[in-house]
Amino acid sequence: QVHLVESGGGLVQAGGSLRLSCAASGSIASINVMGWYRQAPGKQRELVARITSGGITNYLDSVKGRFTISRDNAKNTVFLQMNSLKPEDTAVYYCTAEGRSVGVVGVEYFWGQGTQVTVSS
Repeated sequence: QVHLVESGGGLVQAGGSLRLSCAASGSIASINVMGWYRQAPGKQRELVARITSGGITNYLDSVKGRFTISRDNAKNTVFLQMNSLKPEDTAVYYCTAEGRSVGVVGVEYFWGQGTQVTVSS
């Protein structure tokens, strides 16, 4: 079983910054892609950013230039630096990972419990 533990969420004023962290632990054989999704009230879940083990990144258009995703492969940890936050960034942010568990054949997808980010205007 692989577990993702998130931290760094909270309340911040518009224009402020937050840094989210997520560490994968458990029976990990390998982790390829890690990323962040978010879901705001009344809206569909959307992919915010993702990063491969080789450092290739993708971002939601609305966060480009404001958010930066990075990772520490040795520690199976992913970060999301969020700058110039806007009220519309308010959502529950979920850490995700794609990889393989020890003793399990095939790729699996793992999800964190979610962390609340609230941006006030």
